[in-house]
Amino acid sequence: MLHLGLVHYVYLGLIVCIIGIMFSKKDVILPCILGILIIGFIYSGSIVSSVQIVYTAIVVSGREFIEIVIIIALVNAMSKAINSLGADEIMIKPISKLMINEKIAFFVLGFTMLGFSWFLWPSPAIAFIGPLMVPAAIKSGLEPIWAAVSLDLFGNGIALSSDYFIQGAPSITAKAAGIKNPFEIVKAEFLMWMVISIVVLVTSSIIMSRSNKGRGKNNNINEVTTTYKHSFSSRFIAIFTYVFFAVDIVIMYVYKLKGSEATSLIGGTAIVIMLLCVLIKCGIKNSLGQITVLIREGFMFSIKIFSPIIIIGAFFFLGSKETAQEILGSGTNGILTDVGMYVSQNIPMNKFSVVIIQALISGLLGVGGSGFSGLPLVGTLAQVFSSAVNVNRAGMAALGQIITIWVGGGTIIPWSVIPAAAICNVEPFDVVKKNILPVSLGLVATVIIAMSIL
Repeated sequence: MLHLGLVHYVYLGLIVCIIGIMFSKKDVILPCILGILIIGFIYSGSIVSSVQIVYTAIVVSGREFIEIVIIIALVNAMSKAINSLGADEIMIKPISKLMINEKIAFFVLGFTMLGFSWFLWPSPAIAFIGPLMVPAAIKSGLEPIWAAVSLDLFGNGIALSSDYFIQGAPSITAKAAGIKNPFEIVKAEFLMWMVISIVVLVTSSIIMSRSNKGRGKNNNINEVTTTYKHSFSSRFIAIFTYVFFAVDIVIMYVYKLKGSEATSLIGGTAIVIMLLCVLIKCGIKNSLGQITVLIREGFMFSIKIFSPIIIIGAFFFLGSKETAQEILGSGTNGILTDVGMYVSQNIPMNKFSVVIIQALISGLLGVGGSGFSGLPLVGTLAQVFSSAVNVNRAGMAALGQIITIWVGGGTIIPWSVIPAAAICNVEPFDVVKKNILPVSLGLVATVIIAMSIL
């Protein structure tokens, strides 16, 4: 019979404190570092060893996340290089012509955001397509607030919660859940992702139609766009980029590339496109310095996003067996793993109860406003619950990922919708008000589906 010790109770107490701090919209870096220090001291009994454990935990966490840090950096550098040639305007222009009325504009803008977010991530994608497509959407009759909702739901919701191509979110979740291949998360989440996406979009479309009924076209937006002279070079890069990524998708399908193999293909493509853009614009001599600038800016963008996640992950990786053994030593099974086994031995648990617990904790983590910060914990909990109850580990992790990102990634937390709101010149709180009902209904539907399939 497994028994819990002081280290287990203290770790659980620290998790409760960290979730509470997230819920109060405060940063949790300091509590996580102090938490590692405390757990290290309890486990080792040595101040020196506990200090070493803090560093080791961060190194282990950084090693787990380094691949996604690099891919985001390279993709961001590529998008800046494309923008410098004006090729982004050429890439968007044919799509914007499809906007003939408000409802079509809502979905054209949204699906464009979805496509670019899958390959660029939502934040760069908003900056990439927003100034070019939002004015066209407004001209077609779409209200600015609904343009912001479209960008937000499709980018920070549908695209980020799936992350099929860059696979940043699945990689983080899989690492914490003890799953080697992130594609297992991708497969497990597909039905739940489809359910929440359809429910949210259908509900939003109905609300938009009712709220805009009888209104005419609204052009109340500052149409400030950058106009480029479309040279042969910019047209070539625009076409080349589309073709290159289309070929990547075909290669992934034909050769069944998954996880790090798919990510490396996208990353390599981003590098090639970036180099080509810089060489065309600057020539061989001047490109030497310009490439350095783009790479530096790309990594600054990426590390700005992931530096807190690395620290947070370092704390929660203490709960997972594989990473805990790297941090604390081979004598541990992972603190949360022990807790899960203890609970399973002493408290009746079933599929429905663990799904509800996973959903509630994931939602609370998302309230902190950063969907990715909660992924290490939801992945670890999935590993714990799958050990205690006969549920699919990848499915539990995927459920947590979807809920955490939809809540905290930028759909119903005001400070997370600021980029989309700013592009459309509307208030973030107004965007959240439009999102809250559709997203809530989608989350409920997802939990119901999870209970039936996990």
